[in-house]
Amino acid sequence: MNGLSFDPEVSRQVEAVYGTPDVVEQRRVVRAALALRAGDRVLDVGVGPGLLAAEMAAEVGPTGRICGIDVSDSMLAIASTRVEVPDGPRIELEQASVARIPYPAESFDVVVSTQVFEYIEDVSGALDEVRRVLRPAGRVVLLDTDWDSIVWRSSDDARMERVLTAFEDHLVDPHLPRTLGDVLAKSGFTLTHLQTVPILNSSYDGRTYSSGLIDIIAGFVPGHGGVSEEEAHAWADDLRALGAGYFFSLNRYLFVASAL
Repeated sequence: MNGLSFDPEVSRQVEAVYGTPDVVEQRRVVRAALALRAGDRVLDVGVGPGLLAAEMAAEVGPTGRICGIDVSDSMLAIASTRVEVPDGPRIELEQASVARIPYPAESFDVVVSTQVFEYIEDVSGALDEVRRVLRPAGRVVLLDTDWDSIVWRSSDDARMERVLTAFEDHLVDPHLPRTLGDVLAKSGFTLTHLQTVPILNSSYDGRTYSSGLIDIIAGFVPGHGGVSEEEAHAWADDLRALGAGYFFSLNRYLFVASAL
């Protein structure tokens, strides 16, 4: 597995995707599950471009605390433009991974992580670290994708399957939600809420999640799974040409659990 490199170009692409109405709605669902209160202390694992962190800062208010960690310096550079939040705390950013969270035990009321744990080799070890930094009865909120849930119209289904299979090379576990509940339980968490968070695009529009995903996939898959650069471009061009006949759907899964 050769992971997706969150270099400046990819980081900018991710930021653009996270600004689409699809992902704005996803963050609304995540924030509803978080149910943050004034004064809460929150750690965002894989803070990315900092959009969720900024929204959470506004919710916890000036007496709260928002910290974000990420392994990508490019992502942190983008997030750093959002650290000042009106009527909220200044967001604290650190370059670090969930394998070694740079905060003392019982530092946070809530840990949230979206689209990160599917990239982690040792999910159980990562959850041990999350549990360490949570206060007793603290909550963890995780959102990850099962990439087998994609339904994507194409004029060449065989090519679509090759491209999507090649794209799975950027993940450690493209089907993590199937086992995440079990790993949470074995790591000392009690699952309190589980829901599907779908994304549905029924026509081609450059302002949708899947439109941005096309660019990210087409940039990654050449050289993976036998997919050539020419084939990746043909795949992308085919999807954009579908117009009103375009169709994309994908399921993400939201887990909320309490530390014992």
